[in-house]
Amino acid sequence: MANSPISGILEKMTGKDKDYRYMATSDLLNELNKEGFKLDNDLELRLTNIVLQQLHDAAGDVSGLAIKCLAPLVKKIHEAQVIEITDKLCDKLLNGKDQHRDIASIALKTILSEVPTSFIAQPVLVSVSPKLIGGITSPAMKTDIKCECLDIFCDILHKFGNLMTSDHEKMLGALLPQLSSNQASVRKKTVSCIASLASSLSDDLLAKVTTEVVRLLQNKGAKSEMTRTNIQMIGALSRAVGYRFGPHLGGTVPILIQYCMNASENDEELREYSLQALESFLLRCPRDISSYCNEILHLALEYLSYDPNFTDNMEEDTDDEVHVDEEDDDSTNEYTDDEDASWKVRRAAAKCLAALIVSRPEMLSILYNKACPKLVDRFKEREENVKMDVFNTFIELLRQTGNVTNGQVDADKLSPRWSLKQEVPKVVKSINRQLREKSIKTKIGAFSVLKELVVVLPDCLADHIGLLIPGIEKACEISSTSNLKIEALIFTRLVLASHSPAVFHPYIKAISAPVISAVGERYYKVTAEALRVCGELVQVVRPNIKVSDFDFKPYVYPIYNAIMSRLTNQDQDQEVKECAISCMGLVVSTFGDHLTVELSACLPVLVDRMGNEITRLTAVKAFAVIASSQLHLDLSCVLEHVIVELTAFLRKANRSLRQATLGTLNTLIVAYGDKIGSVAYEVIIVELSTLISDSDLHMTALALELCCTLMSDRRSSPTVGLTVRNKVLPQALVLVKSSLLQGQALLALQKFFATLVSSANTSFDALLESLLSTAKPSPQSGGIAKQALFSIAQCVAVLCLAAGDHECSSTVKMLTEVLKDDSTTSSAKQHLALLCLGEIGRRKDLSSHAHVENIVIGSFQSPFEEIKSAASYALGNIAVGNLPKYLPFILNQIDNQQKKQYLLLHSLKEVIVRQSVDKAEFQDASVEKILNLLFNHCESEEEGVRNVVAECLGKIALIKPSKLVPALKERTTSPAAFTRATVAVAVKYSIVERPEKVDLVLYPEISSFLMLIKDQDRHVRRAAVLALSTAGHNKPNLIKGLLTELLPLLYDQTVIKKELIRTVDLGPFKHTVDDGLELRKAAFECVDTLLDNCLDQLNPSSFIVPYLKSGLDDHYDVKMPCHLILSKLADKCPSAVLAGE
Repeated sequence: MANSPISGILEKMTGKDKDYRYMATSDLLNELNKEGFKLDNDLELRLTNIVLQQLHDAAGDVSGLAIKCLAPLVKKIHEAQVIEITDKLCDKLLNGKDQHRDIASIALKTILSEVPTSFIAQPVLVSVSPKLIGGITSPAMKTDIKCECLDIFCDILHKFGNLMTSDHEKMLGALLPQLSSNQASVRKKTVSCIASLASSLSDDLLAKVTTEVVRLLQNKGAKSEMTRTNIQMIGALSRAVGYRFGPHLGGTVPILIQYCMNASENDEELREYSLQALESFLLRCPRDISSYCNEILHLALEYLSYDPNFTDNMEEDTDDEVHVDEEDDDSTNEYTDDEDASWKVRRAAAKCLAALIVSRPEMLSILYNKACPKLVDRFKEREENVKMDVFNTFIELLRQTGNVTNGQVDADKLSPRWSLKQEVPKVVKSINRQLREKSIKTKIGAFSVLKELVVVLPDCLADHIGLLIPGIEKACEISSTSNLKIEALIFTRLVLASHSPAVFHPYIKAISAPVISAVGERYYKVTAEALRVCGELVQVVRPNIKVSDFDFKPYVYPIYNAIMSRLTNQDQDQEVKECAISCMGLVVSTFGDHLTVELSACLPVLVDRMGNEITRLTAVKAFAVIASSQLHLDLSCVLEHVIVELTAFLRKANRSLRQATLGTLNTLIVAYGDKIGSVAYEVIIVELSTLISDSDLHMTALALELCCTLMSDRRSSPTVGLTVRNKVLPQALVLVKSSLLQGQALLALQKFFATLVSSANTSFDALLESLLSTAKPSPQSGGIAKQALFSIAQCVAVLCLAAGDHECSSTVKMLTEVLKDDSTTSSAKQHLALLCLGEIGRRKDLSSHAHVENIVIGSFQSPFEEIKSAASYALGNIAVGNLPKYLPFILNQIDNQQKKQYLLLHSLKEVIVRQSVDKAEFQDASVEKILNLLFNHCESEEEGVRNVVAECLGKIALIKPSKLVPALKERTTSPAAFTRATVAVAVKYSIVERPEKVDLVLYPEISSFLMLIKDQDRHVRRAAVLALSTAGHNKPNLIKGLLTELLPLLYDQTVIKKELIRTVDLGPFKHTVDDGLELRKAAFECVDTLLDNCLDQLNPSSFIVPYLKSGLDDHYDVKMPCHLILSKLADKCPSAVLAGE
């Protein structure tokens, strides 16, 4: 830019008129902030001198603007000028007049915070730091100058500490003696300064600082204020360096505990600082603090109730007293003393305890035993801020219980959930007392505790609802604050949703009045929450439409009228509109038979809301609720309009809306199909056909289910079936070829074919032909995926069964003819034919078809592996259809056909897996024969055979646990390693997610199998690790008592073992083979699983170093699970991760 405007501005800045100077400085600031601003050397020097001069302008607003100019100026001028400015400012700070010192200090801070790069910062720091250190250490320097220097130096160290590593020792030499200064302000600033420096100190210098501070603390003759400063210093160091402070805890923790215990009665600050430092250690150094946790717990609990100036004689059992709000405000339990600082100690103790709870999930049982009763007792705390901290600490205890138990329902007396259940009566009694307090903040805190309690233990308040009702009523009074009402309503909603309706019936009148009143509130958040509570209340008042042992009629109109007034009001928040729609849906579906007159007014309003883009999704869901009501209400006034709207929604881009629409249409057609014409059906079918594709399987499943509902309706005209064949069938035949098809979508597709063949004018043969032809490879896409063949086979089987016995028999004959064809060109056909036979045979007895088993077993001779596998699958599934005939055949073949054993074992596995899923019973003779056969193959050299044997044994254990578990246990001591490994894998297969009778038999014996983790053979150890991982995932209660013994053994499997690494000589080069790799990978994956379900049993710190640390440097396959573990630990135990060096 041209420099002439700047020259003019500078002339005005030196003028006599202060208004001119102010305007000129303002103009300069605007120019400096422009991106293209540049200066020549002469003007740069002149400008910096004038800005420095302006800093001391007699007019305060001019000097204030001059300071603002410094921020952009330092980015636009040369390094030499920046150094000159800082030097002059330092001189003013140290030697200038008192009135100029503050300005110089602020200006220096501004410049140092705005220095653009570390390249410019380096010379500036070299120039400024010695001057500031001189100001700090000079004995003759005034206290306020020292404080300013320390303040600026603190900012420098915080931002540029890592640029001055060579001077760190010198800086420490200057700062440490200031901790012994007689001036409290100097000591306080020094603590902040050293803490800012600490984060960039080397480990050696950090140790030097800590040693010096500990030495000062060990001086018993020191003044108490010096001791307090040094304890503050320890806490500040810990907060600054985090886990790096861990190695120094041995010298500091015992001293802090000792000071805390031995401090004089009035030295509350010393106790507070000690507890704050211990809290920091717990959060930042969890690995190193482990050995002191019990002592800290004892200390925190002791000082949680530390109140030497107040004797509480009034907190016994006062539940039966009648509390009158108008009693004296200055009652004895509201003791106040402005000089009493003991509350600070109690607050620090509560926070220290919270840190212990958050960082030590493995101590939960001890915490429930020792800390929980004390915390509940301290709900009576007289200082409100401390009381909030006590509430928060208890909430942390509840959250940790929820995290650790992960929603399990434990009857085990050692579990944290069981311990919490025992404390519930005391908690409710104590909280109830808090709900009667005058303080709004206290009541909100009390409801927060209750909310968390209901989330962790959903049914725990069944016996205590009556006690809590008065507190809820009082919180919802008109005079209460909005925040209190919201908290009370959220708690009411949670408690209504999580308990049996009968629990609330005696109190409905008391609950409903404040809730209905809150629906009319002006503040939208209160209204929305009240409407949600109304939704729960409706279901509690009339939980069962057919049987009602509670008179709900008095509540119908008050609830309806309150919601209707909100539903019809357009001028309100979206959240309120949505809640009103949802709630009205519940009211109509539950009370509709008592609102026959009102429905004609209410339903059109809901239809109107469907036309509004903002509320239509909620309205669609509300109609689904109404349509599914057991009352079967008369919707004729709106039904046609609703169907038209919903059909149009199937074309919308909003996925959630399309999903909800499909569900609602399905419900409406099931309930009101007789009032909807076939023409509407055809339009719906045309629309839903576009939604069938493998790109959204959930949507596809819903669309197919709706299609089945439309076809199943007896009132459907033949044209509906025709529309389905023309529009939906082509899409279904494309879908069946998808390799992604699975789960609900596959079941829906099977149901679609079964329903379609039953509908009018649909040819079975044509359908079967079109299904089988989908398996033919096409020139464009090549062969069809293996998963798709299974899908086609299942659809064929369901189609045949739906068509009837005659069609089924003819299909089986046709399929067996395909198998008799020896030509290799028909391999794809044979593959599909085998799968179809297997699927039909599983669903229907094929013994009427002679020699079908021999025809299938003939395919074992095929040169194609996939046909052999399909034949094995088919034989097993055909046997499921008629066990007495085909099971002996398979067992006999296994004995006599050595070459086909692997395939035949797969067939046997299909039989056993199906039987275990269907909870069918084997004959004892068959089980005996199967077991002998399986145990004979435990030592097979082929790993594939052993795996199949293990799965068979595991699944038989689900059917006959009392026979299998002892037999498996006996073989854990087998001399053959393969047998021991097979037994461990079998146990893995017997531990499934659903509850099984094997669990009771396995529970006392599982240690015999898991202790194979100590086995000499690596294959056995890996099998035991996999079994432990499965148990940790599916049935954590089976192993919780064993983890203290198992975890060190599991961690040992994560270590690289040199004896398992061998070198293979391949002539020109050598190849290293690590036989322990798979075992290490399995061990880390097992730890990952245990972190999800057994966190309370693990001490993450002892695992992170050295085990996880070494895993992160291991082979790629091991690194992957290690990174997953690290991310999980960072989320659940962040302090433990930070502590792992």
